[in-house]
Amino acid sequence: MMSAVKATMNYTVDNGRPAAYYFYEPGPDDALNPAGTDPHEVAIHNAWSLRDQLSVDRQGFELHEFDSTFQDFDHDHQIREHFYPQVVDFVKRHSGAIRVEVFDHTIRRRQPPEQMVFSRPSTEFKQQTTVQRPAVLLVHSDYTVQSGPQRVRDIVPQDAERLLKGRVAFFNVWKPLYQTVQELPLAMIDAQTHQDDDLIRMELKYRERTGEIYVMRYAPHHQWMYFPQMEKHHALLLKTYDSEQDGRCRFMGHSAFEDPQTPGDAPKRESIEVRAMAFF
Repeated sequence: MMSAVKATMNYTVDNGRPAAYYFYEPGPDDALNPAGTDPHEVAIHNAWSLRDQLSVDRQGFELHEFDSTFQDFDHDHQIREHFYPQVVDFVKRHSGAIRVEVFDHTIRRRQPPEQMVFSRPSTEFKQQTTVQRPAVLLVHSDYTVQSGPQRVRDIVPQDAERLLKGRVAFFNVWKPLYQTVQELPLAMIDAQTHQDDDLIRMELKYRERTGEIYVMRYAPHHQWMYFPQMEKHHALLLKTYDSEQDGRCRFMGHSAFEDPQTPGDAPKRESIEVRAMAFF
């Protein structure tokens, strides 16, 4: 039996309408339908004993060793030049992809509480510079059936239509920067335990366009897992989109959470997540 902690996860009310998040001051006619307004206490299981049994195609995530010699996370050009190739190799080795395109990365550090439910992503489509944001305390998956293919068109427009005829998957590679993660760890829902209708489309409202991700409604059968005390030589491979519809994991809900076992004097969590699209 896996040990577990109990913590609150911020789910979203399913009222039949897309949730919405505005990147500008909404007007009186804009429909407000915020995400993350349905908190539930859940059991989050320690997944270390299952480490060798997990699969991105079943549960939606895996944990592997990662070369931790790169430490220059304060310099964007160094991350792109030296860390991105490590991520490409990592994704290829553990997914079987023949082509991997890294398209952005985020450094996450604890921020004031009012900033921590949902943080604005970049509005740019080109490869990103380092962005520092708070941990996201919202049950979500990063892409939808519409925004996944659109992201391919945005990042590799010259090859997109050819590539979209084959299998495309998106992965996040998440790892600690320097120290063991003792606070705000990342937790994942076993993708085998959620249903398609647990996913709620969330519109990201910009003045010039509307993007979208999935948030999730609460269901008691969701099985949550995490890897407490992750170290800098560990990395999570998280699947956030898959075009294949053969029963494998296509989307995987995840969220940071306040771990009740965190010591009061624990160092603040510092992590990086790198987003990549993989072609097969």
